[in-house]
Amino acid sequence: MWTRGSIGEFNYSVKHFEEGSEFGINGGRISKLEIRRNGKTVVNYDRGWDIHPKEAETNNLYMAILNEYN
Repeated sequence: MWTRGSIGEFNYSVKHFEEGSEFGINGGRISKLEIRRNGKTVVNYDRGWDIHPKEAETNNLYMAILNEYN
């Protein structure tokens, strides 16, 4: 299932499943995640990390998404 949303200047897309897998973040349910800030990709996970969260605000949103969907 895809879930999309926005919080402030961030937009995110999460592909998550009912069960975790080897392709999920930390073996969890999220297999794809993109977070964009003002149109620029700041986090990208597509069955593996392309762009890790770096800034505190970005990391906070990443952790909230992880808690919700992983």
